Amino acid sequence: MPTLTRRRLIAAAAAAATVLALSACGDDDKADGGTSGAVSDADVQAALEKGGTLTVWAWEPTLKQVVEKFQQANPKVKINLVNAGTGNDQYTALQNAIAAGSGVPDVAQLEYYALPQFALAKSVTDLGRFSAGSLKDTFTPGPWTSVHSGDGIFGLPMDSGPMALFYNKEVFDKHGIAVPATWAEYLDAARKLHRADPKAYITSDTGDAGFTTSMIWQAGGKPYKVDGTNVTIDFSDPGATEFVNVWQTLISEKLLAPIAGWSDQWFQGISNGSIATLPTGAWMPANFTSSAPSGAGKWRVAPLPQWQAGAKASAENGGSSLAIPEKAADKTLAYAFLKYAAVGDGVQIRVDNGAFPATTAQLTSPAFLGDEFEYFGGQKANEIFAQSAQAVVPGWTYLPFQVYANSVFNDTVGKAYVSPTTLADGLKAWQDQSAKYGTEQGFTVK
Repeated sequence: MPTLTRRRLIAAAAAAATVLALSACGDDDKADGGTSGAVSDADVQAALEKGGTLTVWAWEPTLKQVVEKFQQANPKVKINLVNAGTGNDQYTALQNAIAAGSGVPDVAQLEYYALPQFALAKSVTDLGRFSAGSLKDTFTPGPWTSVHSGDGIFGLPMDSGPMALFYNKEVFDKHGIAVPATWAEYLDAARKLHRADPKAYITSDTGDAGFTTSMIWQAGGKPYKVDGTNVTIDFSDPGATEFVNVWQTLISEKLLAPIAGWSDQWFQGISNGSIATLPTGAWMPANFTSSAPSGAGKWRVAPLPQWQAGAKASAENGGSSLAIPEKAADKTLAYAFLKYAAVGDGVQIRVDNGAFPATTAQLTSPAFLGDEFEYFGGQKANEIFAQSAQAVVPGWTYLPFQVYANSVFNDTVGKAYVSPTTLADGLKAWQDQSAKYGTEQGFTVK
């Protein structure tokens, strides 16, 4: 995601500070049409037949087609699809609406890292009352785990980001570089490439919270442990150490392009081969096609390099859910839309328009797996993405104030990319600042 400006970071942090204070006002079910108790499938169908108006806050582009088809199938339902901003911008607006008690949408897109913060504050509805637990086998393990907080289910997975290695085959072939199977081999490839062409880099990285946590996740790290309001933060665990050992070397030897992701210069590097790989989520292909069209045919997809030779471990990078705010006007009708978009016909609509699913049915279908990507030289890239989805390391947990933690990443870990600060020291500073904030908000942090 694009680097946040200082003003946006402050806004995100200030909004996050209101979350726990909001918990006391998150239990009002008077406007939900009687959904404070169990809701049956018949109740959901009745809500569709009765109709009404829903407001959906989301930035994901394929939802436009989903909304159109949903309204065609349910003519008594009108949906206002609103882009209230991307990521932190929307979260700030949503928290402000909740605090004000007005303007709260019926459905909101929440990234997996942000969902626990809203769940703990009781700002979003526990979907257990709709028997959402019965959908467990519908989704791949990573996204399904990510919509849980404690014993509750606070959203339905909309998409996922199992990681893979996108690499420029033309550049690799030119310099006789083999596709790395381990991160140690990736480091060797970075050195070989930069020696052969000082203007070429194995990848770009100026510090990104989501990427860092995903890499630690893949290494088996569990720096966050959450039990209610008891939180442990430890970036000295073995998984974090694995990541630091390799990535600090890349930083120290100046083997990473100092180019911010999602910038014009970044896409230029992808197009001209000066950025040779991207370890990222399976949602990336559409961005290659739209923003680096001249790279078509040059790039390929490979499994994510492993921390241990012979392993088959992966992690999620990105992905989001659809949730129902606790103060939504009609939760039953809102859940009908959630099921359509995340479980029903809406899933294939989104896949057909370039989204990467979180549902096992799509990820195992011959049509999906057999899809040939022209951009990647006709490669059946979904086969690699689907294998990655099944190999996501279980047990990862985000902080219940991850939105705030991510907002201060560049002020802590980010310094390792632009100053003598080491990556280990940056992670320690991130740990300490996150812990301080959590303590101030009433958590017991160690």
